[in-house]
Amino acid sequence: MTQTYSQCPECSNARTKSGDKCLSTNVETGVYNCHHCGLSGKHNGQKQAATPRAGAASGKHAAGSQKVGGTEILKLPESPLPDNVVKFFMDRSISKEILERNQIKFNGREVLFPYFRNGELLNIKYRTLDKRFRQESGADKIFYGLDDIVKQEVAVVVEGEFDKLALEVAGFINVLSVPDGAPSPTAKSYESKFSYIQNCEEALKDIKKFILAVDSDAPGKKLEEELIRRLGPERCYIATWPESCKDANDALAKHGASKLKKTIDDAKPVPISGLFSIDDFSDDLLRLYNQGGQKGLTTGWHSLDVYYTIRQGEMSLATGIPSHGKSEFIDALMVNLAIRYDWRFAIFSPENFPIESHAAKLAKKFIGKPFHKGFSARMSKDEFDASREWLSEYFTFISPPDEELTIDHIIAKAKVAVARFGIKGLVIDPYNEIDNARPQGLSETEYISKCLTKIRRFARAYKVHVWLIAHPTKLYKDKITGKYPVPNPYDIAGSAHFRNKADNCICVWRDLLDESKSVQIHIQKVRFREVGKPGKVELKYNIASGRYSEIFERNQ
Repeated sequence: MTQTYSQCPECSNARTKSGDKCLSTNVETGVYNCHHCGLSGKHNGQKQAATPRAGAASGKHAAGSQKVGGTEILKLPESPLPDNVVKFFMDRSISKEILERNQIKFNGREVLFPYFRNGELLNIKYRTLDKRFRQESGADKIFYGLDDIVKQEVAVVVEGEFDKLALEVAGFINVLSVPDGAPSPTAKSYESKFSYIQNCEEALKDIKKFILAVDSDAPGKKLEEELIRRLGPERCYIATWPESCKDANDALAKHGASKLKKTIDDAKPVPISGLFSIDDFSDDLLRLYNQGGQKGLTTGWHSLDVYYTIRQGEMSLATGIPSHGKSEFIDALMVNLAIRYDWRFAIFSPENFPIESHAAKLAKKFIGKPFHKGFSARMSKDEFDASREWLSEYFTFISPPDEELTIDHIIAKAKVAVARFGIKGLVIDPYNEIDNARPQGLSETEYISKCLTKIRRFARAYKVHVWLIAHPTKLYKDKITGKYPVPNPYDIAGSAHFRNKADNCICVWRDLLDESKSVQIHIQKVRFREVGKPGKVELKYNIASGRYSEIFERNQ
């Protein structure tokens, strides 16, 4: 299947990496897909430009901007707000004084919400009175109200500029609004919506408490969930709106400033591991009653999905005899999840060092062609460039110095990767390479149990799926067949906790005496039945492409 790669007409011009060729097109079928924003469709015989989403930046210069020395400089109108615009806000219980403090302006057609960082005007959001939005093309995405949290330890996060202004009526200045609203609850790709967190990283690092007061609808819940992951659950509190109220401005209009203030003051902390009340998970309990357990995502191989699927917040243990391909299989699984679901990954894999060698393996699987010289069907330079840009978007590598090769340091780096890049997968390959010098008086079994608990807690708290790869102890060949047996988690050196603590256990095994035979994936444990069940699947492995494929004859 031949693919071409190009810039996306919808999202590339608004991204920091505007040159990324994130749109792949199948030249045979005409089907195209952006691996960044999710734009997809089918060309009718020739390439067609995609229609931008409603509310996307128009690309035109703002009426209040000017060029100085060839550089675009944003400038707000100097004229005061007209009476009809002031009334527009006052009808929503927002006073003229608050509008003036926040430098709200009007250009004759749109209300202007200025975005400042350290006093510098970086962006402007434009809103017509009938609620159509646009922003400055190419401007850095930052929180609205960023300068209002300087030297603060608490920040309230809302979903729109009106909500920030409403909370100011209730006495809260330290309020941030996300610049792009909430992602669709069904969106597979929404990474571009959260670039403002990385852009504001320095200002956010000293905040000890975030009160999340976003909209109560389904997109708002999706936003809340992602903010908790990226800002850290230990710092987040949740505000619950009064019945029939959707957001802060709605609560202000219906119940007044004192009720709105109480709502924020009564925000509850995100549940702490090990300490819960029924109220902490009543919505999840009702969802479980109505819909059953949340199913996992497809692995990309339908025969494997019968036994093993992927769900955020779980820990999978992968084992196998050295050279049987367990790392290759996990690499292929990551590539599938990145392409299908826009998942991003952090990888600690010292056995695959240097990092460029590991990147080459991933690139080969993404393109489906050999990377290195010596192969007749090797990937082209354009395909290499496309794979490099794709890898930059979806994979981050953890490579701490030798003195920091501990579980604590790896998890600390992974938390940063969640905040900066929104990773949903972490690979630790292998556990045996980690510095496991245990404290005096602690047995090996006790130490391994503590390490695995730390990994599992990280997975659950940050909703990241962790693949922990561990080698088995030395196994012996069968005297008759000359083959190694299939190892299981109890064969891993040190402790039975490897099986006990993991949510899922898989083993990759192949016949080294006959490499033409298929690779066996043994699913040896699945904790939750909605995710899968124990069993065995065989997949074909293509050495040239690094890809695994189904054995269709198996089901015929």
